[in-house]
Amino acid sequence: MVRISEAFGLAFHTVQYLVSAEPGTSVSGVRLGKIFGVSAAHLAKVLPRLVRAGILASRRGPTGGFVLACDPDAVTLLDVYRAVEGDLSAVTCMLGRPRCPEGTCVMERLHQTVHDEVYDRLSSTRLSDLAVRTQA
Repeated sequence: MVRISEAFGLAFHTVQYLVSAEPGTSVSGVRLGKIFGVSAAHLAKVLPRLVRAGILASRRGPTGGFVLACDPDAVTLLDVYRAVEGDLSAVTCMLGRPRCPEGTCVMERLHQTVHDEVYDRLSSTRLSDLAVRTQA
């Protein structure tokens, strides 16, 4: 199975919020924290990763904050995932076991199928697709 963390959830919601806003809109970490119901300190662990990946940019000053820095047609949710989590890899066992007692994982095919489906969905969903969905 694929591990989806809270950090990726915050990154996803931040990007969705910014891609749906007017182009060039800058939002502070404090404001984003209030919108999503998390602390700015928690977001401060996630947002710099998106900046390093070139997905967001940060602006200083009284009107500063975070702004979308990429072309939303050219960046996918897989890019956002990789910026926050690294490569998308299958978690070896959804039961958390180091190995199956029988020696062969009876769930291996299911794990791989779910992993492939998540990979396909993340890699085929552009950030611009998120804006369209929020406007509907």
